[in-house]
Amino acid sequence: MIYGYARISTNDQTTSLQKDALEKAGCDRIFTDVASGAKAHRPELDHMLDLLREGDMVVVWKLDRLGRSMQNLVDLMTTFDERGMQFRSLTESIDTSTPGGTLVFNIFGSLAQFERDLIRERTRAGLEAARARGRKGGRPAKLDEKQVKEARRLYESKTVTVDQIAAMMGVGRSTIYRCLN
Repeated sequence: MIYGYARISTNDQTTSLQKDALEKAGCDRIFTDVASGAKAHRPELDHMLDLLREGDMVVVWKLDRLGRSMQNLVDLMTTFDERGMQFRSLTESIDTSTPGGTLVFNIFGSLAQFERDLIRERTRAGLEAARARGRKGGRPAKLDEKQVKEARRLYESKTVTVDQIAAMMGVGRSTIYRCLN
């Protein structure tokens, strides 16, 4: 079976161009979502994915109608491949039922991995640079050193309970226990 998928971002737009192209491409059934590509939940796409079986083909008018990002596209292509399905994008002339189309998507997968690696590398470098400048990450401590010492002193004196110490310091019991360790 050949399934078509169309997506528009707003109700002001129309799917007629996409649907016409998908019908011309021989799609037996067309699914349409009205949603931003950035939104993870697209009910018609999810419905189509549930119906897909081995040997089926998914056709889109343009790649950006299917995937929210390069990684999302690669993930969908991997799913299609693992389930024995084909994919075709009309505008980009990509067809995974051909060796050339498969090559293009393998290249896309490599580019997506490269992009993830670059982001990871930039994030790590940024964190290291911030640490070198004395910046400490994470949430600010609820208690300063003086308060931690006071909490410890009160706890060791055994004159007040952890609940009472927490109430005096204006924090939860678990915060006091973390300070005591």
